[in-house]
Amino acid sequence: MTLAAVSDAGPLIHLAEIDSLELLSAFDTLVVPETVYEEVEAGGVPDELAAPLYELVDADESQVGAEELDAGERAAIAVAKERGVVLLTDDLAAREAASNADIEVRGAIGVIALGYGRGLLDRDEAASRMRALQRETSLFVTDAVVERGIQMLDEQ
Repeated sequence: MTLAAVSDAGPLIHLAEIDSLELLSAFDTLVVPETVYEEVEAGGVPDELAAPLYELVDADESQVGAEELDAGERAAIAVAKERGVVLLTDDLAAREAASNADIEVRGAIGVIALGYGRGLLDRDEAASRMRALQRETSLFVTDAVVERGIQMLDEQ
């Protein structure tokens, strides 16, 4: 099964903060809208992201009329809808907008779980990185969400 995804800035930033961008290779295709790349670039693009790990695309964020979302989130949702791929976002409003548009959504924790499922890391390392997302990154994530992510590992 081929897995393709488009990411907004959140998961790229949060996975970079715990040195886990390599887990994005769990996707066969990763698309990053120009707008999102510019957002990440403003904060300093991690070296791992500079590698050709993804396809840079133009996106028409005006197609997504959710005013509470930033341009990068709207662009990522537009690409996910257009290509029928998974949306990677850690933003609650973006998750809701995508879910309402019948787009499958995963956050940084879901990327770690997928990396585990595809054999990129073992269970203990996956659980450790999920906890690190909560402790060491700018992502706000509750204990319940982290524990649910770890539970997902055991269900695979």
